[in-house]
Amino acid sequence: MRAIEITSPGGPEVLRLTERPTPVAGAGELLIRVAASGINRPDVLQRKGHYAPPPGASDLPGLEVAGVVEGGDAQAMAAAGIQVGDRVCALVAGGGYAEYCVAPVLQCLPQPKGLTDVEAASLPETFFTVWTNVFDRARLQPGEILLVQGGSSGIGVTAIQLAKAWGATVIVTAGTDAKCDNCLALGAHHAINYNTQDFAAEVMRITEGRGVDVVLDMVAGDYVARELACLAEDGRLVFIAVQGGTRAQIDAGLVLRRRLTVTGSTLRPRSVDFKGAIAASLRQHVWPWLESGLVRPVIFRQFAAEDAVQAHALMESSEHTGKIVLTW
Repeated sequence: MRAIEITSPGGPEVLRLTERPTPVAGAGELLIRVAASGINRPDVLQRKGHYAPPPGASDLPGLEVAGVVEGGDAQAMAAAGIQVGDRVCALVAGGGYAEYCVAPVLQCLPQPKGLTDVEAASLPETFFTVWTNVFDRARLQPGEILLVQGGSSGIGVTAIQLAKAWGATVIVTAGTDAKCDNCLALGAHHAINYNTQDFAAEVMRITEGRGVDVVLDMVAGDYVARELACLAEDGRLVFIAVQGGTRAQIDAGLVLRRRLTVTGSTLRPRSVDFKGAIAASLRQHVWPWLESGLVRPVIFRQFAAEDAVQAHALMESSEHTGKIVLTW
C-alpha cells in the first residue's frame, strides 16, 4: 500500500510518500480501505519528534480515517453491527496516513448519512476529544457558558457546534477578525480577537461580571491565570494541549474561593474500551445532529495524499478555519 511516513524529525518536508506492507487486522480489529485521512495538530507534533506513538501503534502519522471495511475480526464486527463493505470512520492511535488502516472495532462509527468520505474523515479526532473533555470531564450543562480558546481550529469549530447544539452559550477567541467572523457564522455567540483584545476582560464584559462555566484551553502557559480569573463560581478549566508552555502561576486562593476545578487529558494513550465508550456516546447524542444538519463538518481544504507536505505547511500556518484532509 501507499503511505506517508516521517523520514526524520523536522519540518513538513520530512514527510515522504512510500510503500508499506498492508496491515493485518487482529482480535477486535477491522481493516479499512482508506478514502480520506484527517490531519491534526498531534500529527505535526509527531512529525517534529515531540509526540511518539503509544507502544504497539503504527509509526505512520494519522489519527482519523474514513473508508470501506475490507475485513477483520468477524465476531467483534458482528457484535458491533458492522459488515464488510460498510462505510465507516474511525479514531486510531496511528497509521491513518495510508491506503489501508487497522482500527479497533469499538473505535469505529458508521459514516453519517449524507456525509462524504472527506467530511467523515474530519470527525473522529476532534469529536472524540471535545466530547470527552467538554461534556465528560468538564460536565458542560445546557444553559451554561463555554469559552473556547482557538475557535477557528478543528477542535474549535467542533466545540462551537456541539456546545450550541447542547444548549450552551459559546464564546470563542481567534487570532483575526476574519476568523472571529467565521466562528460567529458557525454559531458562536461571541468572538474575541486575542491579538487586539484582552480576552479575560472581554469575557467579564460579555458576561456582566459573572464569568464562564467552562474553558476549553489548548494554550496553557500564561493564559492559565487569566482563564481562572474569568471563571464563574464552580467553573471548570480543561486543558487539551499546551501550545503556550507547560508552566503557569496561579492564584490558589481564587481556586478555593470560587470552588474551581482544573483538569485535562490526552486521548491517544487511553484504552480501546475508554475510546469505545466515547464512540457510543457520540453515536447516541451527536450522530443524529450530523445526520439532521444541526452539526456539520467544516472542511477548509483537501489535498491528495502525495501533497501531504503542503497540507502540513498549511496546518502550521494557522491560516485555516476548520479541518484539513488528505484523500487517497
